[in-house]
Amino acid sequence: MENCRKFLIIGLGNAEEQYTGTRHNIGFEVVNSFAKKLSVSFQSSRHAYIAEGKYKGRSLILIMPTTFMNLSGKAVRYWMENEKIPAENILVICDDIDLPLGSLRMRTKGSGGTHNGINHIIETLGHSNFPRLRFGIGHDFAQGYQIEYVLGRFSSAELKIIEPAIETATEMILSFTTAGATQTMNLFNHKKSADE
Repeated sequence: MENCRKFLIIGLGNAEEQYTGTRHNIGFEVVNSFAKKLSVSFQSSRHAYIAEGKYKGRSLILIMPTTFMNLSGKAVRYWMENEKIPAENILVICDDIDLPLGSLRMRTKGSGGTHNGINHIIETLGHSNFPRLRFGIGHDFAQGYQIEYVLGRFSSAELKIIEPAIETATEMILSFTTAGATQTMNLFNHKKSADE
């Protein structure tokens, strides 16, 4: 029963300094913000930066993989096995170009679409039945410029939408760990971002 109260919260991104603050690293930004809420800090460990905290009797393990985005599954599988956390108790936070800027959607399963990090986790675990929180970064780019867009940084105008959405994302993580995925989806998935 102890593992029912243990959660692995994964923010996806690229750990190299040149990627800090890019759209593709919004998973890192959310998990960093969440760590501040829990008053915990990250340490370098196997395949990831890791922080550990408590909330309402739950043990929360926060990781930011250091494996490069397209090898994220390596870190996820390692820490799931190391901490003996079942797939339903993990939450992967990632950017999503198919959602409007600042829009947040939680799902309990599904394909990774064009997201290499999610696809590698699916490939590594051998299934797609794990919760994820998709953070909309919009798709304001010309055809053929997707890579430049996701590896670019938010404008000051965009940050006015992104920053409150990060705060909402941290609330969704807390809800996920206490109320569960279904109730969290019912509470938050219908809400619109400031950009919608």
